[in-house]
Amino acid sequence: MKRINLKLNVILLTILAMFAAMNSYSQQTREEIPAKYKWNLTDLYASDEAWRDAVESLTLKLDEVEQFKGTLTKSATNLLKALEFNSELSKEASKIYLYAGMSSDLDTRDMKYNGMKQELQSLFSNFGAKAAFIQPEILAADWETIDGFLKEEPKLEIYRMGLENMFRTKAHTLSEAEERIMALSGMVSSVPQAVYGTFSNAEMPKPEVTLSDGSKIAIGSAEYGRYRASSNRADRETVFNAYWNNFAKFKASYGEMLYGNVKSDIFNARARHYESSLEASLYPNNIPVEVYHSLVDNVNENLPAFHRYLKIKQRMMGVDTLKYLDLYAPVVKDVDLKYSYDEATTLILEALKPLGKEYVSTVEKAVDERWIDVYPTPGKRSGAYSNGAFYDGHPFILLNYNDLYDDVSTLAHELGHTMQSYFSNKTQPYPTADYETFVAEVASTFNEVLLFNYMIDRVEDDDVKLSILMEWLDRFKGTLFRQTQFAEFELKIHEEAEKGKPLTGDEFSEIYADIVNRYYGHKEGVCHVDDYMHMEWAYIPHFYYNFYVYQYSTSFTASISLAEKVMSGDKQALDSYIEFLSAGGSDYPIELLKSAGVDMTSTEPFEKTIASMNKVMDEIEKILDKKEKE
Repeated sequence: MKRINLKLNVILLTILAMFAAMNSYSQQTREEIPAKYKWNLTDLYASDEAWRDAVESLTLKLDEVEQFKGTLTKSATNLLKALEFNSELSKEASKIYLYAGMSSDLDTRDMKYNGMKQELQSLFSNFGAKAAFIQPEILAADWETIDGFLKEEPKLEIYRMGLENMFRTKAHTLSEAEERIMALSGMVSSVPQAVYGTFSNAEMPKPEVTLSDGSKIAIGSAEYGRYRASSNRADRETVFNAYWNNFAKFKASYGEMLYGNVKSDIFNARARHYESSLEASLYPNNIPVEVYHSLVDNVNENLPAFHRYLKIKQRMMGVDTLKYLDLYAPVVKDVDLKYSYDEATTLILEALKPLGKEYVSTVEKAVDERWIDVYPTPGKRSGAYSNGAFYDGHPFILLNYNDLYDDVSTLAHELGHTMQSYFSNKTQPYPTADYETFVAEVASTFNEVLLFNYMIDRVEDDDVKLSILMEWLDRFKGTLFRQTQFAEFELKIHEEAEKGKPLTGDEFSEIYADIVNRYYGHKEGVCHVDDYMHMEWAYIPHFYYNFYVYQYSTSFTASISLAEKVMSGDKQALDSYIEFLSAGGSDYPIELLKSAGVDMTSTEPFEKTIASMNKVMDEIEKILDKKEKE
């Protein structure tokens, strides 16, 4: 059970954009960047030496878990002692792993911190093997016995959710010996993701290109993120060709990495007697597989709305044929929305005021007290995330800020995660503080909705308004349609592998090509998808996170519904939303969202989202028609 057993991977990664663009700070070393824009990791440990002392202290405690073997269900007191022991270990292990992981993220080339992470993964895996008796031993009792303990000992109440879920998933819990093997397998199953991270971030060669101004640059992830948004189409052509054809050179290797990860998922599903990898991923959080399938079906049925968006983009860009390489380029001439980081924080603080004084003051604290690592530096992990694993401290945010409006939105997004972690850690006891991914993306996209509405309400210039409206429309593309496109691909490759079909880089590209061409209307002439884009599957780290991406889409639809109520001034809606942010994992995700005011088992959230998208497109076309008449 997740909240009883020590977690092997304690970091909550919520990456909105895989690769961030470079900015003026990109050529600077960490030493050259002002301290106020960098993490203060001494909030965790004063030094690497202090971290080492903490690891040694924790290591000495790990073997003590065996003292509880054979005693768990003899009394309420025994069960409480074991669960409290495990919670304290888990909390300290999270903090230890957080320090090593974030230190590594600041420079993925530094093998010292990567080695520290590997050391911990091995340590935690060994502990998981020793603690494998916990679930089988508790489940050997009947629920009436455990429920009696809960009623007898009030201090056990904070473990009720975890214990109830353990018995709900009893059919998928194995014997002690089998659970030990499953725990030890973590040392092997994590290898594909680790290899992918190291190769794609640190070791993959960068092709060199010559741009239209004669400058020569090496195209890595950060440079690709920058130049795919270039207003110069010839430069985009050059960069896209070089970047994706470089991926194609390593198609076989990327194929082996991803297939290895898929096989790991299948192993876990079959070992635990699930019907599919999808069910194995969703069932522990009590999420019906129908929610996943419904999302994919609904998006496919509403591809005409997506194609309408693409045709608007083509119209605004004035191109005869819209290409995939045009999708990140600016669509409004002479409007270059640039915001420094300091300007961004000011905008976001204003936009978030509807959420109340405590919410806003805590965001100010995050900015002022160095919870955020802002700028890209050599070797720094790409993308963005918020990590709330430091229960007794505060969350941390990693950015690669580039002064674009997209970066402002990304910051608002990650602050949503941070605030959910902050409120949950503050309100919930440790066993129920950690929330599931299914609800995690609601808080982040909710902030994006508030930012968009704040910005659009204050803009009078039609060109600037068009730029912001398209930026928001791009969110529908990137969060609802693109992530569902990924979700459909992930489902398909697991289904193929579960049928016994071996998958190579060629097969992955073939499957991806079919999906991406359909989504973008390639055959219908809506958007031309070049063949090299069939390698895009190799670019997405989320495919190593076990059916993660669909939750971006479901959360986006939920946040649209919830934000509308809060922005209307409904005090009860705001109170319910803050309660949702504070709920952690005290209930199942579907139930938490129902309490907040949105039912994810119905089609209503999706229908409201499509209606909202069409409303934005109506406004854009209205402005475009007006400008054409002028």
